[in-house]
Amino acid sequence: MTRLGLFTRLVRPADTHTAARVYADTLEQIELAERLGYDTAWVAQHHLDPDEGGLPSPLVFLAHAAARFPRIRFGTAIVTLGLEDPIRVAEDAAVLDTLSGGRLELGFGSGGSASAFALFGIESADRQRVYAEKLAAVAAALDGAELLPGRPLHPPAPGLRDRTWQATFSRAGAERAGADGAGLLLSRTQPRDPDRPGEPLDGVQTRLIEAYRAALPAGATGRIGASRSVFVADEHTEATRSAHRGAVRFLAHLRAAGITGLGATVEEVLRDSVVGTPDEVAERLAADDAVTASTDLIVQVHPVDPDQRATLRSIELLATEVAPRLGWSTSERGGE
Repeated sequence: MTRLGLFTRLVRPADTHTAARVYADTLEQIELAERLGYDTAWVAQHHLDPDEGGLPSPLVFLAHAAARFPRIRFGTAIVTLGLEDPIRVAEDAAVLDTLSGGRLELGFGSGGSASAFALFGIESADRQRVYAEKLAAVAAALDGAELLPGRPLHPPAPGLRDRTWQATFSRAGAERAGADGAGLLLSRTQPRDPDRPGEPLDGVQTRLIEAYRAALPAGATGRIGASRSVFVADEHTEATRSAHRGAVRFLAHLRAAGITGLGATVEEVLRDSVVGTPDEVAERLAADDAVTASTDLIVQVHPVDPDQRATLRSIELLATEVAPRLGWSTSERGGE
């Protein structure tokens, strides 16, 4: 792991009620992350469900953040590409990359809830086909292909194609990311094989990493981002209590929304989360084979989603006490 990233779904914690407050809190978190030397700040895209994720327009938000914070890089994890016009995504990304001085990391995925696909008039069953078609269209645009005779993407985005990422749960998706020369984004959690229900997350994802590396073009080293739910606190009891409260809230949301597969109990909701003191968290992450095989560790506090004070403290402890034990250093990044 050579880079440390901060990730947020912009989920509103229990004490937050407006989008403006959530956005302001997120900008405060990114400001702290930049000051501490984090390499990247990532946001997710969700539609119409603030309890699942509060940001429908990630490139708009990141353009604002890029104007405020001059060093940290910005990533989308992910743009739900099947719900977007691929040329408009390429254009917006190119504008943001130009304005930010080449600091965009552009992540795509096929995800999204069935309701989001219905919102945009797309059959959820078609998501993989639509995603593949639009992924090819974005890649061609970023590569400088003519979109009309004699007219390539404007503004051009030199280098952005080499900073694209693809998120996946599957071996086939990992192979596609490798063959495309894209980075591989691994989720904080994912469904288990029914034949291996108790397999650790890193066991599942290590196989995806192997498939990805095998599919890379000759000579390519690849980029692997391991997203992890991580909440660090000064005291063990504080960490576990906050995690339990957050999991109860998230479980209530899952039940109300009729979402299955992410856990039916508090223990299942938290099974892939890393919660504890700096010593406890560092030990667990160091033993995570997918994290140690990755170029980027990308941390989020979801599904704990504590208040702003606790979130900021977790961000600080990760940079100052946890990540250095995993080989990360701020010496070349201007962190304090």
